[in-house]
Amino acid sequence: MSFQKLKPEVKAILENENLSVDHRLSQVCEVLKENIPYYDWVGFYFKNGDKEELKLRSFAGEPTDHTIIPFGKGICGQVAVSNENFVVPDVKAQTNYIACSINVKAEIVVPLFLNGENIGQIDIDSHTPDPFSKEDEEFLQWVNEKVAEVLS
Repeated sequence: MSFQKLKPEVKAILENENLSVDHRLSQVCEVLKENIPYYDWVGFYFKNGDKEELKLRSFAGEPTDHTIIPFGKGICGQVAVSNENFVVPDVKAQTNYIACSINVKAEIVVPLFLNGENIGQIDIDSHTPDPFSKEDEEFLQWVNEKVAEVLS
């Protein structure tokens, strides 16, 4: 399914005020994982209170031991510090990569901003080598903008 076709579905989920925010985030993760063939794990990490760490809030895919990630550690931790998208075509080429699964070949992490502050991120793992394009980045930035609207 194309990103353009997914947008109305993502928007509808996030606007459904009958569900908790966490339930909506989990549903977004599921929809992305189920409809984009190379999205094998989809999760939202958020800043953990005043701590310099991220905490996993919602995800779709295999359970992970990495529910808390210190700022600066791994791809997610680096994005928490840099405030920039990070596309990793080959995780084996990254020295600061935290392996979640031996099957993961590539990763994309896009920060989530609320009122100009980086409060979290969406993290996608793929079992496909180098699958992410500029379109993925733009789509995930859009998803995060819609999530921020729900959180504001």
